[in-house]
Amino acid sequence: MQKKVSQGMVDEWIEHVSAFTQLGKVADYIPALEKQDRENIAIGVYHLDGECVGAGKVENTFTIQSISKVLALALALMDQGEDYVFARVGKEPSGDPFHSIAKLETTNPSKPLNPMINAGALAVTNMIEGTTPDEKVGRLLAFVHELANDHSIQYDQEIANSEYETAYLNRSLAFFMKQHHVIEGSIEELLDTYTKQCAIEVNIKQLARIGAVFANEGKDIESGRQIIPRQLARICKTFMVTCGMYDASGSFAIRVGIPAKSGVSGAVMGSVKDFGGIAVFGPALDEKGNSVVGMQLLEMLSSRLELSIF
Repeated sequence: MQKKVSQGMVDEWIEHVSAFTQLGKVADYIPALEKQDRENIAIGVYHLDGECVGAGKVENTFTIQSISKVLALALALMDQGEDYVFARVGKEPSGDPFHSIAKLETTNPSKPLNPMINAGALAVTNMIEGTTPDEKVGRLLAFVHELANDHSIQYDQEIANSEYETAYLNRSLAFFMKQHHVIEGSIEELLDTYTKQCAIEVNIKQLARIGAVFANEGKDIESGRQIIPRQLARICKTFMVTCGMYDASGSFAIRVGIPAKSGVSGAVMGSVKDFGGIAVFGPALDEKGNSVVGMQLLEMLSSRLELSIF
């Protein structure tokens, strides 16, 4: 029998995790994110038959932040091919914080270990086709519109500006990689593209649908059209398993065991083959940078429905 989540289940889970909203800390190193209300929590599950259930603040929007790394990787792979992308970015977990520069200095050749850390994500965004930041962001947004089946999705200009103005570490990573010929072109234009990419704004059900397309091996849920080539969708999900939850990815794989990617806004997107897409949101983060409420929701969901891929 197919595993499905009912409305009653998500209502119950949201009520249960409301006790955890006071734990953790809302991200403050991006000033505009610090304004988020830690009580704004939500869950959405998009089944592969097209049925979607959600609970909590389902209409509220939030920025996807590092979840965009998965989407940019899929687009860059479609634009450039596997050989080109992985000649510049590795495939291995780092074990270091997502903004660390240490491995760039000690790895030879000096390329990022994977596309889910900031250095790797910057290199990947640099590979997206387009001659200007607006063109690249426009192509990424068009891709997101396809995945979510919603052309209203845009990016939050205030958060993009806030991230751009405070992107000191990312500038450092980008300049280091330019020195070593991992990335090309203007660093400021790259940062402009990257911060707008991270500031793409969705609600919980839109994010769950994006996750469902990856769960459906790159095919649109309703039409069955292949949006992402099957092999590339699988590559993205593999990175979600090995590197998607920052340097808590190993413990998350044991506790929850689903391909997932988190962002410092407090969002997490999951994709489970033969099941669907999962999105959770709670702005307060644990010490690894993952949503406290989101981790609780995903653990309950995985346990209740036995969704671990292991």
